[in-house]
Amino acid sequence: MTPRILIIAGSDSGGGAGIQADIRTVTMLGGHPMTAITALTAQNTLGVADIMTIPADFVRAQIDAVTGDIGVDAIKIGMIGSAPIAEMLIDWLCSLAGRVPVIFDPVMVATSGAGLADRDTLERFTRLMALATVVTPNLPELEVLTGERIVGSYALAKAARKLAREVNCAVLAKGAHDAGETVTDLLAAPGGGLTTYEGARIDTRHSHGTGCTLASAIAVGLAEGMALPDAVARARTFVRIALKEAPGLGGGHGPMGHHKVRIDCIGGVRPNQLTLPATDFAASEAFYSALGLTQIVRDEQRYARYEAADGNTLSIEAADEIGGRPVAYFECSDLDGAIAALGKAGFTIDRLADDEDWGWREAHVTDPGGNAVRLYQAGENRRFPAWRLS
Repeated sequence: MTPRILIIAGSDSGGGAGIQADIRTVTMLGGHPMTAITALTAQNTLGVADIMTIPADFVRAQIDAVTGDIGVDAIKIGMIGSAPIAEMLIDWLCSLAGRVPVIFDPVMVATSGAGLADRDTLERFTRLMALATVVTPNLPELEVLTGERIVGSYALAKAARKLAREVNCAVLAKGAHDAGETVTDLLAAPGGGLTTYEGARIDTRHSHGTGCTLASAIAVGLAEGMALPDAVARARTFVRIALKEAPGLGGGHGPMGHHKVRIDCIGGVRPNQLTLPATDFAASEAFYSALGLTQIVRDEQRYARYEAADGNTLSIEAADEIGGRPVAYFECSDLDGAIAALGKAGFTIDRLADDEDWGWREAHVTDPGGNAVRLYQAGENRRFPAWRLS
């Protein structure tokens, strides 16, 4: 069934954040986005020029209209707009009694620095967080919510755990505002558990809408039945690839490239990489370049990888390195589950999943026709390895 995601947030006329980013994220991950718009903003990549808040009763009318007919599998809350809207949401969420996962992105300030929540609205955040499944504050927001000064991952973890205990819901503390070449995000559970996510910092000013995108991607994962840590991991991959695919629009903090994430984060088992043997490497390289594929990796006269317009990849490799036969790659959202399913069906696993030097985790199998198959997980490393050609 298609996940039904209700997005309660403000509109960004520049298309980078707000419901525009939410809709694109949910759509790219295979969900159906529905919206209850809380505010209209006049903004672009340079900043927010004006805000018009929607009356609380009309926000509720939007919610009732879509949930009463279409239903809902997860709720994402972003910019709330006003204290009356916050009060209305508290009453409505109480009526749900926890039946639907709620992802609350406690939006306070836009990327440009414009304030998006007044004091009266902020005073109701604690009650909203207590009704959420997970809250996703960035570092400055977490400082406001906890009253703690946060510098470094230890302080980030301490504050995340404190807030998780106080509001009795999971807290995903986003550390991108902290210094350093590595970005650390921490998922704190109410019971004290902590999951750490790390990734190399992506150097770009086109980061408008990262928080909206992350929260909506988590919402789709939870609606699909994913465990929260797994939903967060996939959502982070989605955001990181969208950052790398940013189209470079506008003179300020531009939008990300949601439309180019494509097949990288969709669940299930998907064929997205094919490696072909090359007996004449130079000739094969010229052939696939002439076809119009984009070369993204080259390792001397033995290996090259190309990317198609739809995000699928094809590699050529020295024939003697792969036994002179093609190798088909199937990316698996649940790699261990896919391996177990084949084993249960009586098929032989040639090599169990192992970490490779190039950042993939893969298992080797042979299909009944004798074809070489790889089951793997690569995330952003398939299309965006550290050595990707510029």
